[in-house]
Amino acid sequence: MRHFLSVFFLILVSLMTAYPQTAEQFAALWDDEHISKIFPSDTRHSDLKKYLDQLRKMGLKIDQVGLSNANREIYQIEWGKGPLKVFMWSQMHGDEPTATPALIDMFAFLQKNRDKDWVKKIGETMTIRGVPMLNPDGAELYQRRNLQGIDINRDAVDLKTPEGRLLKQLRDEWSPAIGFNLHNQQELTTVGSTPKQASISFLVVFGDEAKTMNPGHERNQRLTSAMIAALNKFIPGHIARYADDWTPTAFGDNFSAWGTPAILIESGGLNGKDEMYLVKMNFVAYLTALNALATGSEKTQDPNLYINLPENGSGGLIHFVFRGANLVDTSVTPVAISPRDISAFSERRRASFLRSIKIRAIGVQLPVKGFQEFDLSGFNVMQRFGKAKTGELADLLVYKRERNIDWTSTDLEKQFPPDAIFSAGKWIKGENLIPKR
Repeated sequence: MRHFLSVFFLILVSLMTAYPQTAEQFAALWDDEHISKIFPSDTRHSDLKKYLDQLRKMGLKIDQVGLSNANREIYQIEWGKGPLKVFMWSQMHGDEPTATPALIDMFAFLQKNRDKDWVKKIGETMTIRGVPMLNPDGAELYQRRNLQGIDINRDAVDLKTPEGRLLKQLRDEWSPAIGFNLHNQQELTTVGSTPKQASISFLVVFGDEAKTMNPGHERNQRLTSAMIAALNKFIPGHIARYADDWTPTAFGDNFSAWGTPAILIESGGLNGKDEMYLVKMNFVAYLTALNALATGSEKTQDPNLYINLPENGSGGLIHFVFRGANLVDTSVTPVAISPRDISAFSERRRASFLRSIKIRAIGVQLPVKGFQEFDLSGFNVMQRFGKAKTGELADLLVYKRERNIDWTSTDLEKQFPPDAIFSAGKWIKGENLIPKR
């Protein structure tokens, strides 16, 4: 009996290592093994090189394949020996960093676990190449474009940028079967007309304006459905489909036209979670896709899970809304005070930088939902510098309505100390005084 149980246990362990892994297991593996430690938005080129040094020590093949406009090195990582060629690239927009550490974590995991049966199957089925941080100059300045002021993702035809020329060269010389084009979208992007953030959006990219289907696109629809099913375990209702307008100068569209059907993955935001959570979601998506290809399970996926996704929407979400504020306008005589809603948004920035919160709109009953909403109907409110208009800082001085204030005072804040102050995205005074909605 004891011998039977031992044999049964060994068979069970063998089946567990060979059987396709689950999304929950992938997430747990990232929790236990990820090597990325820096928030993506704070990751510079020097940090990437340190990550790559760690990968080299693990035995991964890493080559410098080119230079940016400012002569920063651009690298390519390779893993696996199989015939199916998979190509992945991140951060061609310098301020879209989530996928860069996700790629690092993915390659580190595959290398460290290469002897596991299911990981070994991936390596036998495919060869994976990844270019993390295609635009290191943009990443250094945390800006979309490269140092020539060119959007690399619109340079697939003119090839005016060294980064764009390199990307095309890497594709043309290797002819991969699948491309993963990895980006970030605005964190206020919504799932259709709902008030839910589109935390991840997918697009199976066509290679022509007519949206001609071929076996590669059909496979990619099924593969994307596999990733959606996995992510639905964590972020249900927060997955959307990116608009599939034909963009003839974009790399994703041209990769598909050149014979490498591409999948676009756009990371958005998820209120209440930090940047690393979406790194984990990307990691889960990548491993799900690779495992589905290796096992052939993508062939049984229903493409309608992808096809029926709501498209990205916008305009319904905002970071902050201040409802019913009695807004003070000192630009007219006499000073006018009228009830208004104020919406405010946080500009894209590095995690370690001070938040810049700006006024998006001022109006009556603004039709938006805020991540945070405050009821200021019992207060008079003045923009700190007397500029309550769109695009100005949402620095707000808040006074109880019963107070008698000389709004024309040249030193208002000192002569009439506010009851509450909102600045840089938080209440620096009087937080407990302000009702939340």
